[in-house]
Amino acid sequence: MHLPRIAITPGEPAGIGPDITLMLAQQDFAAHLVAVADPQLLRERAERLGLKVELVEWHADEPATAQRSGRLLVLPVPLATPAQCGQLNVRNADYVLATLRTAVTHIQHNHFDALTTGPVQKSIINDAGYVFPGHTEFLAELTQTELPVMMLATPGLRVALVTTHVPVTHIAPLITQARLRKVLQILHHDLMSQFGLKAPHILVCGLNPHAGEGGHLGREEIEVIEPVLTQLRAEGMRLTGPLPADTLFTPKNLSGADAVLAMYHDQGLPVLKYVGFGNAINITLGLPIVRTSVDHGTALDLAGTGRAEPGSLALAVSIAADI
Repeated sequence: MHLPRIAITPGEPAGIGPDITLMLAQQDFAAHLVAVADPQLLRERAERLGLKVELVEWHADEPATAQRSGRLLVLPVPLATPAQCGQLNVRNADYVLATLRTAVTHIQHNHFDALTTGPVQKSIINDAGYVFPGHTEFLAELTQTELPVMMLATPGLRVALVTTHVPVTHIAPLITQARLRKVLQILHHDLMSQFGLKAPHILVCGLNPHAGEGGHLGREEIEVIEPVLTQLRAEGMRLTGPLPADTLFTPKNLSGADAVLAMYHDQGLPVLKYVGFGNAINITLGLPIVRTSVDHGTALDLAGTGRAEPGSLALAVSIAADI
C-alpha cells in the first residue's frame, strides 16, 4: 500500500504556523509528513511551547515512513533573519515564498504526493515588493495553471468560488460566461476525481441580491449565469441555480447537494467559516498538484503562547492524504 507523502509549509514564521506544525508532530499519522521550514525556527518554537520534538533532516532518497509522535522530518529552508513571535519582518517574506517553491519543485519531481500549507501574511509579502494576492494565485503561477479554483470544505459543506482575492468593484466584470463555464467544469471534474463523486450536484449562487429578481436588481443572472448553466446541464452536469445566496445556505436547499459555487469570496465563505471554523480546510482545485490548507490566518497574537489549535491543519493533512 502506498504511503502518502505530504509536504507541509508552515507559512509566516512569526505566526502560529510553526506552532501548529509542531503540535501536529505530537500525533501519529498514516502518512509521510515533511515540514519545509527552517529547523532552527522549529527548534526555538518547540522550546518556547515546551514541546519535545525530534527534528530529523529529510532526504529525497529515503523510503517513506509514517509520521510518528514526537518526531518530525524537516526539509531545511533558511530564514533570512530570526523570527520573533507576533512580529512581522519584511526580510522573511522571501523565506515564505521559498518554502512554497521548494515544496512544489519536489512534488513535480515526484518526491511528495501533495502539499499542505499553513497560513501566510499576504500584507508583509506584498510590502516586500512581491505581487501576492494569495496562496491560490501563487501556486497557480508556479504550476503554470491558467485558472485555479478555491474551495473550502467542512463536514457537510463545500463552497467553491468563481472569484477569489479581488476588490468588490472588480467582481462583476470578472464573472464572464467563459470563466463561469471553466470554473464549473473544474469543480465538477475534481469533485469526481478527488472526492469520488459519480454525479456531483452543485448549487450555484446568483451574483445579485435575490439572484437579480428577474433583472430588476441586475442582469448578470439572465445574461451570464443562466445561459452557462443551461449549456452545462445539456452536457450532463447536475446544476441548480442561480439561487439567492441569502436563502441557498439552508438545510432544505443544501440537502443532497455536494458543493456550492459562490460568485465571490465573502458571499460563500462567511457561512462556511461560521459552520466549521477550526474544522475546515482550503483545497485548490484545477492544479496539477494536490494542495490543501488551513482555513485560518496567522493569528500573530497567539504565536508562541500554546493556545493555537492544530485541528484545521490536521484535517488538511488527512484530506490531502485521502486524495
